Amino acid sequence: MIGAGAFGRNHARVYDKLAKQGEAVRLAGIVDTDLARADLLAKEFGCRAFGSVEQLIATYNEVQAASVVVPTVSHLEVSRSLMESGIDVLVEKPLAPSLAEADEIVRLAQQLKRVVQVGHLERFNPAVRATVPLVTQPMFFEVHRLSMFSPRSLDVDVVLDLMIHDLDIVLSLARSQVKEIRAVGLPILSRKVDIANVRLEFESGCVANFTASRVSTELVRKLRFFQPGQYISLDYSRQDVLVFSVGGEGGSGEPSANPQIKINKPELQAEEPLQAELKSFLECVRKRSKPLVSVEDGREALNLALSIVFAMAEHGKKAQLETLQK
Repeated sequence: MIGAGAFGRNHARVYDKLAKQGEAVRLAGIVDTDLARADLLAKEFGCRAFGSVEQLIATYNEVQAASVVVPTVSHLEVSRSLMESGIDVLVEKPLAPSLAEADEIVRLAQQLKRVVQVGHLERFNPAVRATVPLVTQPMFFEVHRLSMFSPRSLDVDVVLDLMIHDLDIVLSLARSQVKEIRAVGLPILSRKVDIANVRLEFESGCVANFTASRVSTELVRKLRFFQPGQYISLDYSRQDVLVFSVGGEGGSGEPSANPQIKINKPELQAEEPLQAELKSFLECVRKRSKPLVSVEDGREALNLALSIVFAMAEHGKKAQLETLQK
C-alpha cells in the first residue's frame, strides 16, 4: 500500500479483509512519506510501515503488487519505481496530472510487461456491472454527480475530481470516439472549477450531458440513457438499475401506467465496489491478464477530462467570466 491517507486506509482495510476471507493475499507493508501516519495504519492492520518505496522493496523482495494511492502529481514517480522493481500496480484515478505523464506510465507498462489497473471504482459498482449487458445502441446520456463541499482534492477541477468517473463509464458504454465538446464551469468555493456542465457528441451520433458539482446541498450520483426501445436508469449510490422497455422487449417486466411500457429491475450481485476492484486486480496479477480498467482506459478518460478542462477555460475567456468574478 503506497499512501496512508483516507482512501489509502480503505485499500488497506479491504486487502486485510480479503486475507481474512481466505484470499491468497498478504498485506506486507504501508508506505508514506509521513512515517508516523504509515506506522499508525500499519499497526491497525498488522504489517510494517516504511517511509519510501525503496525501503519497502529492500525489505520485501517478494512483493508482487501494490496500490498507488498518493497525490496524482506523484503517480508517475511512484509507479515507475514499483514497475522497475517488477511490481504490478493499481493506480488511483486520475492516472496522472498530464497526458505526457500518463503516456509515460503506459510506455513503462508495455516495456516492462507489468499489469497496470486504473482505479475507476464505478466500473465495479454492481449497478454498472448489471447495466453493461443491457447496452445496445445508446443515443443519449444524462449524468449527474453532485456532492457536498469538502476540502479534499481542491488542487484539481471538479472534472478531474468527480466527473472523470462518469466520463470513464460513458466512454466504455458509448464505444465511440468523441466528436465535439461543449463545456462551462465555475469556481464557487475554491480557486478551481467547482461546478461544471458538459455536452459531448460522439461520432456515432450519441449525445451525453454531464453535470458535476462539489458544492451541492445533496448527494446525487445517477446515470440515465436512452437507446432504441429502452430507457435505463442507474443509481450509483443505491446500487440499483431500472429498465423501461417498449413493446415487451424487456422480457417479463412489470407493467407501468402505460401498458406498452414494461419495467424491469435486473438482479444485482451486491458487493462493495472497492472489494470487487481489488479482487479483480489481484486476479489480473495472478493470471497476467488485462484489467477491466486498463492503463489505456485510464489514459483515454484523462485525455477527455483534460480536453473538457481546456474547453471550459476557452468558454470562460469568451464569456469573460474572469472579469465578472473580479
